[in-house]
Amino acid sequence: QVQLQESGPGLVKPSQTLSLTCTVSGGSITTNYYYWSWIRQPPGKGLEWMGAIAYSGSTYYSPSLKSRTSIFRDTSKNQFTLQLSSVTPEDTAVYYCAREDYAMDYWGKGTLVTVSS
Repeated sequence: QVQLQESGPGLVKPSQTLSLTCTVSGGSITTNYYYWSWIRQPPGKGLEWMGAIAYSGSTYYSPSLKSRTSIFRDTSKNQFTLQLSSVTPEDTAVYYCAREDYAMDYWGKGTLVTVSS
């Protein structure tokens, strides 16, 4: 029933900010006690958890990305957004949003973001 869909530009220039929005249907992002997460997978590499925003609005970030990452939400649109600043080509990856309930039980299909000039 829960569906998530990523949206945003597929190409970002180095040094700019990557911005992706996840639109959630079939469930509210404010419902106790779910977390709404961003995960990425660079080509040829494994999944990397980036961060999450909780039902309460609290945010949590991967230590390796915390300095560049911001997650916020728009509850009126049932959306949450990832912003990753100062991107480099190493940030090229498929980006996923997901619902976290101990495990990631619902995922978006993912969207490829390429960082290139």
